[in-house]
Amino acid sequence: MFLFRGSAPGSVVKKARISRLILFSFLAQSCTAISGLSEKNDQSLALPQASNDITPDGANIQKLSVEPDGRKKSAKHALNGRASWYGRGFHGKKTASGEIYDQTKFTAAHKTLPLGTKARVTNLDNGSAVEVEINDRGPFIEGRIIDLSRAAAGALGFVESGTAPVQVKLIAESSVARNDGNR
Repeated sequence: MFLFRGSAPGSVVKKARISRLILFSFLAQSCTAISGLSEKNDQSLALPQASNDITPDGANIQKLSVEPDGRKKSAKHALNGRASWYGRGFHGKKTASGEIYDQTKFTAAHKTLPLGTKARVTNLDNGSAVEVEINDRGPFIEGRIIDLSRAAAGALGFVESGTAPVQVKLIAESSVARNDGNR
């Protein structure tokens, strides 16, 4: 070790002290790193406190209301952000749900909503709205919150531009997702 070069042959005590100091500093650094990771995880698990929160994708989540559904309360959310569409290159291929993608149906890809979930997507530029079923995963381009089928993008009026600012509201979760949530 470079710290031990040039030290006197009888300085075993100095070498031991330096070794302990180095070991202690590595331990302190690792504890600090672990603590930082723990705080980051705690923050990611925390429920949003504000009425408007920004996601890593740049989307804006708005809490709309909290209503009783018989047994428990559930929060309804709207997600505002940028939508894109996908079409011909994926037409006829399998989606994440196992269905065959049909660009003429009103479907969409979302990163986290349960497959089978129904959502209302509203184009914030022109007020057009469509109902879609989440049957695929995506989009995988930063800053986008949902990928719509060509038909859905056409109904919203942004096939030519390729993207549009939208609001996504959950209409109904898939029955599979509801059953998993009751366990």
